[in-house]
Amino acid sequence: MKLTHAAMALALSSALAGLAAQPAAAKEATIAVASTFTTMDPYDASDTLSYSAAKSMYEGLFGFDKDMKLQNVLAEGYKVSDDGLVYTVTLKKGIKFHDGTEFQADAVKANFDRVTNKANALRRYTLYYNIAKTEVVDPYTVRFTLHKPFSAFINQLAHASGAMICPSAIQKYPGKELAFHPCGTGPFVLDKYNPSEILHVVKNPNYWQKGLPKVDGITFKSVPENSTRVAMLRTGEADYIFPVPPEQVKILEGEKNIVVTKEPSIIERYVAFNMTKKPFDNLKVRQALNYAVNKQALAKVAFNGLADPTKGIAPKGVEFADEYGAWPYDPKKARELLKEAGYPNGFSATLWSLYNHTTAQKVIQFLQQQFAQVGVKVSVMAMEAGQRTAYLLKKPEESQLNMVYGGWSSSTGELDWAIRPLLGTDSWAPVASNFGYYSNKTLDDNFRDALLTTDKAKKQAFYSVAQKATWNDCPWIYLVTEQNVSAHVKGLSGFYIQPDAGFEYSQIEFK
Repeated sequence: MKLTHAAMALALSSALAGLAAQPAAAKEATIAVASTFTTMDPYDASDTLSYSAAKSMYEGLFGFDKDMKLQNVLAEGYKVSDDGLVYTVTLKKGIKFHDGTEFQADAVKANFDRVTNKANALRRYTLYYNIAKTEVVDPYTVRFTLHKPFSAFINQLAHASGAMICPSAIQKYPGKELAFHPCGTGPFVLDKYNPSEILHVVKNPNYWQKGLPKVDGITFKSVPENSTRVAMLRTGEADYIFPVPPEQVKILEGEKNIVVTKEPSIIERYVAFNMTKKPFDNLKVRQALNYAVNKQALAKVAFNGLADPTKGIAPKGVEFADEYGAWPYDPKKARELLKEAGYPNGFSATLWSLYNHTTAQKVIQFLQQQFAQVGVKVSVMAMEAGQRTAYLLKKPEESQLNMVYGGWSSSTGELDWAIRPLLGTDSWAPVASNFGYYSNKTLDDNFRDALLTTDKAKKQAFYSVAQKATWNDCPWIYLVTEQNVSAHVKGLSGFYIQPDAGFEYSQIEFK
């Protein structure tokens, strides 16, 4: 049968209409990451991965873009009192939580009352304990009064842990239960969560930012083994992986359907000493172990050259950070200092790692070999995420720690949060992450004075005194600052690694 032009046009029109009626294929992104999750309660997370993944469901008053530039999120703006003690924040209107209730000032108060209540024992208490009270001025205005002026306060509010959780969830799920029942204002809602394996979130159909999200869901998969993570990207099981193991970078760069991205980071790697135990209470021992490590070789062996020897207490890129130059490699000097300290034949110790992924294993094995060359014999142990609490969050008199390999980035973008949680006297474990119980009055006093002023020149001067004194005191072995290396399939865009190794993915999409 021969169709007329009109009949053919009608048939084509019907076929196109039928195609248009078909729902668009669902598109979800799979992100493979190197560690397990510790919690989906942002106020109780101390690892960048966990609160970065939680950002899929939660938002704060302020935040950072992909370059760590401060931006308003749920807040419209803020004002500061002349004495630096009172911050008044105005809120955006018309935003709803996942439970359908409107985001208003009472929610802000509920969240910060929760974290500043020491009895709740939340990990981010140390970030927000300077808040004396949070008050509702009106439904869209909230007032924070601080115990003392703190010039980095808005940076603190922009930290990913400062998320707005539904007041209903706070009331219904006390303690650790809240982590399994996320309820925020974010672009996605929870579908499945297993801390050791997976987080699956799906599109929030009522999200307040029009046109977002651009994908139907995201699956974050914990894949500590480097080669498995890479294989997942190459076979299409993952759309994005982070970090890319250094030894696999060139292989992935040769793949036509994969894009590898290298970015500067503010992640500093170090070994912390337990300052309450011999021989680490001896400055000469700490100096010796700094001289004992070839940082250039470490960067090459463990990071495939995608890292640089540390030049200061905090890396370049953190506001107010100073640089002094890398600590030199000099094993002869190391042996001399050990002899002067009373350890001519070295000593035995343990070295733990905060991580158990392949790169961390390489680091601690390299350090083990370096220490052996100056007579220091160490046994090594890499911890699972769940072991950190049991091994590290101890009072000084209970701690079995000798040395621990770790890393940190200032997720507020400012020096205070790069140093004080790790080295301030008020941050001793189990309160925060000063696992080595380091105490330095010069550091404490100058950080206090720096945070009391909004004058940047004065602030820099105080911070500089503190950094120099701490650098010379060697509470750490200063290792390397690494690069952020990620890889993704072509066609995926809008997923970024921030300088602190957090994720920014509000614009994630497939093109």
